[in-house]
Amino acid sequence: MNPVRRPPPGDRPLKTLERVLSKAGAGSRTEARKWIAKGRVKVNGRVVTDPDEWVDLERDKIAMDGKPLAKETPAYVLLYKPTGYLTTYRDPAGRPTVFDLLPDRERYLFTVGRLDLDTSGLLILTNDTAFAERLNNPDYKVPKTYLVKASKVLDDEALERLRRGIELEDGPTRPAKVERLREAGGTKTVFEITITEGRNRQVRRMVEALDAIVLKLVRVAIGPIRIGDLQMGKTRELTKDEVNTLTKGR
Repeated sequence: MNPVRRPPPGDRPLKTLERVLSKAGAGSRTEARKWIAKGRVKVNGRVVTDPDEWVDLERDKIAMDGKPLAKETPAYVLLYKPTGYLTTYRDPAGRPTVFDLLPDRERYLFTVGRLDLDTSGLLILTNDTAFAERLNNPDYKVPKTYLVKASKVLDDEALERLRRGIELEDGPTRPAKVERLREAGGTKTVFEITITEGRNRQVRRMVEALDAIVLKLVRVAIGPIRIGDLQMGKTRELTKDEVNTLTKGR
């Protein structure tokens, strides 16, 4: 019998082989176990007879009776992520993840990019790797817009520095669009910033370069898609037009 691969800690979504066959619509999990035991299923060209073996849905190639397993219907889900949720698939410490918020956690989805634990806002989940690559790859310059509350009043010169680009440890940022919204209590500045790259903690680090810290950070738009009426912690399917807009030129 082939050894069972236990899912390691991390965010890559793994599923047992029997569940993969079932979710692909090949048959019930009971039927899938029988097919696997009979040697009808291969993973990366190797016959696997253990239905509980874990497979990597993004990397492993699965075939049944010599034919590639059909992929699931492409799915595109928009989530309004609250703070306090990780964007990993699972957390070894048992902290909540965005997948706990999905109506159907059994459906195979992965996040397009990430949002920090203390950052809320729009997050897209999909099973379409090409779509995710286009949104994540900075070469495509898909804009992401954030609502920011800074810990002090930022004057026009400070905001202009954000517009021109800020020198960070990993190099200068691209020019950004910045709009001052209001001064909060006369001691803090609230503004929107739109960037076309997604470095780790980029907006927070840009504000820190101005000798301030971010008190609140919300991603309010991805491309032309804004939060709108979507409630925090809730999801909705992206429309066909929205998907097409995000992948324009694909």
